[in-house]
Amino acid sequence: MQLHVRMLLLSCVPFLLALLVWGVVLSLYLQPLLDCVHSFFSANDGFRISGGLLTTFGLGALKTVIVPLIVMAALMPLMILTALLIIRFVAMPAIAKRATERHFPHLAICCNGNVGSRSRRIIFSFFWFAFLSITIAPFCLIPLLAFVLQPALWAWLIYRVVAYDVLGHHASEHERNEMLRLHRWPLLTMGVLVGILGTLPTLLWMQGSIAVTSPFLAVVAIWFYVLLLMFAAIWFQYYCLDTLAKYRAEAAVAIQNTA
Repeated sequence: MQLHVRMLLLSCVPFLLALLVWGVVLSLYLQPLLDCVHSFFSANDGFRISGGLLTTFGLGALKTVIVPLIVMAALMPLMILTALLIIRFVAMPAIAKRATERHFPHLAICCNGNVGSRSRRIIFSFFWFAFLSITIAPFCLIPLLAFVLQPALWAWLIYRVVAYDVLGHHASEHERNEMLRLHRWPLLTMGVLVGILGTLPTLLWMQGSIAVTSPFLAVVAIWFYVLLLMFAAIWFQYYCLDTLAKYRAEAAVAIQNTA
């Protein structure tokens, strides 16, 4: 698979849309949200409790940036969802069309997976992703656990959403379920590799509060997530369509042998 210049330029549209959305959100609500969390910690002795826990794990240096880290832990799933939805409705149709026309023109199209069902799957998977992200956020302050938990969570999300969605136009419901069953572990492994890259912004934000409050770094994070999900979409598109073509060829041979 080669990344074509057109595909890289295509990432500019989702990036600009995501940047517009989050530029408005951060300019209006970031500082009030930081002030709200800071007030809550001050009123409930949160700084002493969190400081003690961080010191126990040898992360005492993070005591001064605990509020920005909590705010970013809450915003990160929303940033990922924004990038995922924009790519799904803006970039994925173009990626699918180009991959089919240039490399898989022989694949028949089965439109059983309608847009509504795939969109519901995205939303449902995101809510679980957001819930689990918030649940494991305290453990991700420990770098070793962050490298294990976050890639695993990303792998699950990408497997549930991207792998299912890229087969939506070409595979029947039966074929789609079979493909996801037969290639579960390769797809999860691909998701883990993408997930490892997805932990980089978190490690960057752990370097200090300026990483959360700096508009420049927020722009870099949004661009990074868009580009990463674009790469995942292209990678999964080619892999899934290639395995679908082989699956149909093997099924055709099996039918001929039994005829």
